[in-house]
Amino acid sequence: MKKILYVEDSEDTAEAVQIILQAKGYHVEIAPTGQKGLLLAKNKDFDLFLLDVMLPDMSGWDIYEKIKGKKNAKYAFLSAIPVSGERITQLKKEGVSDYIMKPFVKNDLIQRVNKILK
Repeated sequence: MKKILYVEDSEDTAEAVQIILQAKGYHVEIAPTGQKGLLLAKNKDFDLFLLDVMLPDMSGWDIYEKIKGKKNAKYAFLSAIPVSGERITQLKKEGVSDYIMKPFVKNDLIQRVNKILK
């Protein structure tokens, strides 16, 4: 079973993503803050780190910079903050698998996570 860490401060969004992805066979852990996310990333192995950009204690970008390079892990952002196509291209060059915009469509989220983890 593939393991996902979702760092998200919105309890409702985190719970919705967890329910959607667990129904598709993924194990999803939630971290409500960047610090909690970093602690979990340090102590556990995950196949995918799904990061919100705006968190109360640090940005998803900061978390990515601190955890990128974890062996065999994938990274994606799930955010309401729009970024340009140019920025997405740059992120992919840096190792980010995808940038998913909120609000998301359930089936789109599932397809994109499946693609990342295949």
